[in-house]
Order: sequence, then structure tokens, then C-alpha cells
Amino acid sequence: MIEELIKYDIDFFLFLNNLGSEPWDNLWRVITNKLSSIPLYAFLLYLVYKSYGFKGTLIVVVGAVLMITTCDQLANLFKSGFQRLRPWVNEDLDGLMRMVVEKRGIHSFFSGHAVNSMGLAVYIGLLLRHYYYYLPFILLLWAFTVGSSRIYVGVHYPLDIVCGLSFGGFAGFLFYRIQDVIRNKFLSV
Repeated sequence: MIEELIKYDIDFFLFLNNLGSEPWDNLWRVITNKLSSIPLYAFLLYLVYKSYGFKGTLIVVVGAVLMITTCDQLANLFKSGFQRLRPWVNEDLDGLMRMVVEKRGIHSFFSGHAVNSMGLAVYIGLLLRHYYYYLPFILLLWAFTVGSSRIYVGVHYPLDIVCGLSFGGFAGFLFYRIQDVIRNKFLSV
């Protein structure tokens, strides 16, 4: 059963990865680069400050840092535990896939990019949903796009992305609930 699922995952990876073409490679390199999201983070920080003030923003930022640290370490724990090799390490895929970024790290399950982007999208989306109706949908689309970029550039399988997005969504919701309780306790006094 697991072997069959992994085979389908590899086949789906090859299908999606090979949909890419050289004219689009630079765009996907930008999307997958962590530093490319800094302007978005700065804008979200401004929206949080505008909506919650200085004290509320401090609580939100501490929550975001703790959530991203948790998500990142959870992804590393899973990678060490499962030790699923990245597509470019799999010799059976040599010559069948496109590799668009430099090779780093050998374990893939699950994607740190996917878990962190979805965690942040859910966390901030829930915080700001009453102030900016469409923002949660835009952030979810952003997280999905970042996750998909990892398949395009050749470093993750679809299941790595789906699991990363799922864990990220759960973590974002959990940290939202925790910060909501803390924020209400400290700011309602």
C-alpha cells in the first residue's frame, strides 16, 4: 500500500515537474526563495500593527516566531525520522526531471517551505480576517503557490507539499488560538 502511494507520488511529481519550461524558471526561483517574501511579511506586519496596536503586534510577532520555529523544527524532525530522499537524489529519476535550483539537503518529507508558509497564512489570515475580508484567501493562495514552487524547482514530491501544508494549517490555527487567549488576557486588563 505505502509503496503504491509512493509510486503514484513519484509519477505525479514527474508529471507536474515536467510541466515547467525554461522561460518560467526565473519566476519560480523567485517564488521559492525565502527572501522574496520579505515585502509581504513587512506589509502584513503593518496591517497587524494598524489593526492591533503596538502591544497586540508584539504578541502576534512572538506568536509568529514561535510558530515558525515550531513548524521548522517539526519539518526537520520528520525529515530525520522518515529520511525520504529528495527527487534529485533518487537515481531512478535521473534524466526524467527538471532541476531548477541548486541542490541542498537530501531529505524531503515534509516541506519546510510549505509548512511555514501555510502556518503563517492561516495564523495571520485568522488574525486579520475581520479587518480585511479577502486577505485570508490571498494568503492561502500565496502558501499554496510557495508549496507548489517546490515541486516545480525539483526539490519536493507532492505528498511532501500536501503534508507540509496540512501541518502548517494546523499549526497556524493552534498558534492563533493560543495568541488569542494571551492577547485577550493581557490587553483586556
